[in-house]
Amino acid sequence: MEIRLDGTHYPLETLGPGRRLGIWLQGCSLACAGCMSRHTWDPEAGTVTTVSEVLALWQQALVDGADGLTVSGGEPLQQAAALAELLAGAARLRDEARRHEGSAGPRSTDLLVYTGYEHEELTPQRRRALVGADAVIIGRFRVAEPTRLVWRGSANQRIVALTPRGAARYAPYLAQESAGPRLQVGAGEDRELRLYGVPLRGELAEMERLLRQAGVAFTERSWRP
Repeated sequence: MEIRLDGTHYPLETLGPGRRLGIWLQGCSLACAGCMSRHTWDPEAGTVTTVSEVLALWQQALVDGADGLTVSGGEPLQQAAALAELLAGAARLRDEARRHEGSAGPRSTDLLVYTGYEHEELTPQRRRALVGADAVIIGRFRVAEPTRLVWRGSANQRIVALTPRGAARYAPYLAQESAGPRLQVGAGEDRELRLYGVPLRGELAEMERLLRQAGVAFTERSWRP
């Protein structure tokens, strides 16, 4: 099955516990004001690949000792069928790795999905797409409700466990505030600077100011129209 991505990154350390494979799906019609990832809104942008190719990245991440998989976007549930296949395959590979390594197997590797949809907007199709996930971070990004809660961009967003594994993994973080860095820097193609994570309010503007002082200017910014 085809899937349209903005990109992937490993190891991701700012969107969930531990070292994770991050996958960003392309396309989002929710268009939250203040979104830092406006480049992921266009459903025709990004790169078309297959779920099998993405699962190969996950299999390698498991070999490398990944603690989890995080799927964000864009809005993952706007590619519901591809997301369902991705999560089902990721869970299967995770469980196969655990059986192969025995009862002492890998750490409690979890599958986390970000969605901007609210609970009442989770149609049967969208719920089916999330069946393979252990937890979901749910809710629109609201720029007027900043928060220091770990892995969340606004105070209304909630971590919801979908499996016993997810409940055990995320219980310590439901009300925890960030104690370390909220952004991680990576390099993309064509001289792109990629930021992974959830910045605090004003953090991106401060980063721009400091870079200008150092003689570095952006030609485009994903968080500005």
